[in-house]
Amino acid sequence: MKIAAYTVNDAERIGIVTEAGIVDITRRFGVYRVRDLLARDLLGRVQDMESAATEFDVADVTFLPVVPDPRHIYCIGINYSDHLKEVQAAGVPRPLPEYPSVFIRFADTLVAHNAPMLLPKVSDSFDYEAELAVIIGKGGRFIDERHALEHVAGYACFNDGSVRDWQFHTTQVTPGKNFAATGGFGPFMVTADAIPDPHSLDVKLMLNGQVLQSGNTRDLIFSIPRIVSYLSTFLPLHPGDVIATGTPAGVGFSRKPPLFMKPGDVCEVEVEKVGALRNPIMRDRS
Repeated sequence: MKIAAYTVNDAERIGIVTEAGIVDITRRFGVYRVRDLLARDLLGRVQDMESAATEFDVADVTFLPVVPDPRHIYCIGINYSDHLKEVQAAGVPRPLPEYPSVFIRFADTLVAHNAPMLLPKVSDSFDYEAELAVIIGKGGRFIDERHALEHVAGYACFNDGSVRDWQFHTTQVTPGKNFAATGGFGPFMVTADAIPDPHSLDVKLMLNGQVLQSGNTRDLIFSIPRIVSYLSTFLPLHPGDVIATGTPAGVGFSRKPPLFMKPGDVCEVEVEKVGALRNPIMRDRS
């Protein structure tokens, strides 16, 4: 099942995306955000609506980030073995990590499917990172790794747009990962029951139609259960929390010469069984 957040006539809603259109969850349950749907444990009841009559055509809605208002957005750095090797080859001294490398994004960095990712006016080093995002359905603290997938509501595509020069100002990557409107997230959440094994999914990125990243989640250094368990140890996880699990090799700053996104480009992230996220690139005119 695919669940999307969107607006119609400037009103925020959520619904089930089907081949026939969108089945509106908001009208039936009075729930306006995916985060609230998960917090109220309504996902099981919503699944019974998948064959109901649709209210909207997909073309008639404007997508929002799958979870526009997550309490937490955790990102895992250097989590594919091939990406680690290319980072090392680019001159960044990174040994094989013993623990997940965690950094934080903020909700106002997120942009929806088809919405522009913004190249900051202070940089020309805007890089792409195709990722599988995990969306937490059941919160918890000190989650046992053996049961961690039971806490996952579903999965989505993520583009961890990175402003590389600002990322490398210091050893702390936060500025380069948190410019406004740089994180593509969508177009919808595919529920976990549709993806019994999230560790065998192809992850691909295209820039203007050219494939620049092609990997598979089987090559994750830290598995999704390991990440969920680790994060829940230092802070409770909450319904709607988002975890971006890392990117495979092929990022722009590791190429010779480096390749960065520019205004007019179109960047697409595809994750097998999850979907395809598309974002045009525009200059931030703030």
